[in-house]
Amino acid sequence: MTDTAQIFERLYAAERALRESEEQFFASGDPDALARAVHGAVEEARKLEPGDERSVRLYRLAMLCSELPGPEPIDALLSILDEDDLSARAEAGESLLELAYERYKEVAAAVEARLAKNHEGPSMEELPFILTEVFDPDPVPLVGRFLAHPRADIVAAAIEALATYGDPAAVQKLRPLMRDTRTVMVPDLEGGEATIGELAGEAVASLAPEPRQPSRGPSPRGASGRKGRPS
Repeated sequence: MTDTAQIFERLYAAERALRESEEQFFASGDPDALARAVHGAVEEARKLEPGDERSVRLYRLAMLCSELPGPEPIDALLSILDEDDLSARAEAGESLLELAYERYKEVAAAVEARLAKNHEGPSMEELPFILTEVFDPDPVPLVGRFLAHPRADIVAAAIEALATYGDPAAVQKLRPLMRDTRTVMVPDLEGGEATIGELAGEAVASLAPEPRQPSRGPSPRGASGRKGRPS
């Protein structure tokens, strides 16, 4: 057997062992108790020094969270989303989005709790984009609350997420920021930085419906020129 074939066999064996372990985990107790156990395991993993062991644990725990009920897995995912480890954060974001589709009110309540405390972790710059992936219920009211956060980078993330989402209903939330002189770094922008007011102004311009042109006769049904939410 070649070296490559042996590596494949070890990979297959590891995958089989992983699947069996997950099945055993979910069969080992009440789902609510398992949710609390995962939350505790996330807290323990976050106490480890940065490195492979911490990364592996948080990544795997993030995957388990999406399958469990209650507020604990959501809180655990938000904690992982504050981590520096990119793989763990990416998995936490995917799991949180999955839960947001299924249990939006629970996810929204956890996010609102962090907003109420003016939480400043990296998660606060990720959450507006995660929330605007959900179209039902409307995420604009919740994402709009990020615009009042005291940290400019978080406000900038919310502006970008709302502009990308494309709902003109966000315009009224963005207009008050158009005179905000706080600056943020914008890597893709020439010069590297912009004010919150400039970002808000660009978002408003992209979201505001086109002004109605003077009528020159009958127009086709439905040709109002209004921008709608993507379907």
